[in-house]
Amino acid sequence: ERAANQYAKDLVTAGKRGVIYDRNHHEMAVSIGTTSLAAYPSRIQDKRSVARALAKILDISQRKLAKKLNSQRTFVWIKRHVSPKELSEVKALDLNGIDFIPSYSRFYPNKTLAAQVLGFTGTDGHGLEGVEYYYDKMLRGQDNSLVILKDALGRGFAKETKAAEASAATADQAKNIVLSIDRTIQFIAEKALGEAVEQFSAKSGMAIVMDPQTGAILAMANVPFFNPNAFGRFPRESWRNRAITDPFEPGSTMKIFTASAALESGTCTPSTIFYCENGEYRIGRNVIHDTHPRGWLSLQQIVKYSSNIGVVKVIESIGPDPLY
Repeated sequence: ERAANQYAKDLVTAGKRGVIYDRNHHEMAVSIGTTSLAAYPSRIQDKRSVARALAKILDISQRKLAKKLNSQRTFVWIKRHVSPKELSEVKALDLNGIDFIPSYSRFYPNKTLAAQVLGFTGTDGHGLEGVEYYYDKMLRGQDNSLVILKDALGRGFAKETKAAEASAATADQAKNIVLSIDRTIQFIAEKALGEAVEQFSAKSGMAIVMDPQTGAILAMANVPFFNPNAFGRFPRESWRNRAITDPFEPGSTMKIFTASAALESGTCTPSTIFYCENGEYRIGRNVIHDTHPRGWLSLQQIVKYSSNIGVVKVIESIGPDPLY
């Protein structure tokens, strides 16, 4: 056992995550097979030239790479999830001490669509925001265990993987998730919201589309947008799903519920009139005000002018049960 601890090193990489679908089973988030670059510093003779060659291909600071290659550690990551072009160019160099570790990368095929709802994962494959974060334990696949063998000088000379065992466990552990979001309705909502934010020079905007029969969320849009495939290029505040995380008072939007209750109770019609007390109405120790003093208003006008006093009068006339 002591000997094994000296020549064997366990390396754990994230397994394949489950798929996130919209309500019609369109893919919103998938995992694709990628390759990550690693190095065994003790096996690299000319570290400076290797750092220079890799820096050019991988667009990484040569100084940063040289620091990693001069590390006393047995194993170091060079770059996680390299592109196919980078992979082929590094392989063509045929460098000693450079290894290619299979892994998975999260991909969002619809780019900015529902980005704040979906969230994203980090380089280690764990969810960091949105549904990816909240349901991380459900979506996460079984980690793959790679055993790196090294000789007495710390040089890696072989590796073995528990791939079959890991893939079987992944199939059992990683779960797919089907959202109530409709991809088409989400697109329409985001397009309309984006145009409204631009038209009124707003800093941000939110829009939620619900099925009135079930309460299912069909779309949840946030502006500004961001692309979860490259979330690091966008400001952190754009990652936040404001429709869920930012508390705010609903204010006059609640008046629509009052008007609906009045109509459904059968005691009011759109033309039923209420006296709005010319702008001031006392209830106990509180005085309700309107922005403009008004006298008699119909239910339709109460909604039109957003009269606070009118809404109070409507509630008093129908009672609490129809409103509930």
